[in-house]
Amino acid sequence: MDNRPIGFLDSGVGGLTVARELMRQLPHEEIVYIGDSARAPYGPRSAEQIRSFTWELVNFLLTKNVKMIVFACNTATAVAWEEVKEKLDIPVLGVILPGASAAIKATRNGKIGVLGTPMTIQSDIYRHKIQALSPETEIENLACPKFVPLVESNNYKSSLAKKVVYETLRPLVGKVDTLVLGCTHYPLLRPIIQNVMGQNVKLIDSGAECARDISVLLNYFEINRSRTAEPLKHTFYTTASPMAFREIAEDWLAMDLIVEHVTL
Repeated sequence: MDNRPIGFLDSGVGGLTVARELMRQLPHEEIVYIGDSARAPYGPRSAEQIRSFTWELVNFLLTKNVKMIVFACNTATAVAWEEVKEKLDIPVLGVILPGASAAIKATRNGKIGVLGTPMTIQSDIYRHKIQALSPETEIENLACPKFVPLVESNNYKSSLAKKVVYETLRPLVGKVDTLVLGCTHYPLLRPIIQNVMGQNVKLIDSGAECARDISVLLNYFEINRSRTAEPLKHTFYTTASPMAFREIAEDWLAMDLIVEHVTL
């Protein structure tokens, strides 16, 4: 047993989609979350910047005595996960491999689309991971640079969101039967994405798949939280406005939260 919290890092609010899934699957585990909304989106930034920012988030979480760190950000996973994983002595989990594995299981015709930030798409990491496991699979990558700003500005339910998603996804419609939401912000746009792609296209939420892997790792390392531990106290930190973060977080998680501002 290990009653320390699980640390989550993201470029902003997107990782809340992973945190929500963890709360659903493992309601007795405690979360410490840091979202770097002041510097979001990470997708258009250089790999060097993303690596530097990610290490700042990792080091912040280490001060909170976490037992595991979850990269709830595809861009940070693509750029820095391997390096961080090698250097830490606690488990470090990324969202990409779980999403890639789920897409392979879901596809019926071997044609998978991947949505992501410019950096995630530029890294071509989903293609590498998917084709390493399933070489015959065809991958259609699509960068969606406007999606994260829509979510971070709390416009993910607006008519503007519908217009942006429709225009962005048009090149993929009818070409794939499975679509990876390769950024943890994108599930907040899921109803609109599903509507544009059609009901026959299976959407893969890389964050939700990641939560299943967290459960496996907790069991493997025998670091589950005791059911008789102190009551849970989830803590959320943001580098931007706590009020703006809390508004989105409370809507998405359907619970009252305390959100603190932090300067990295």
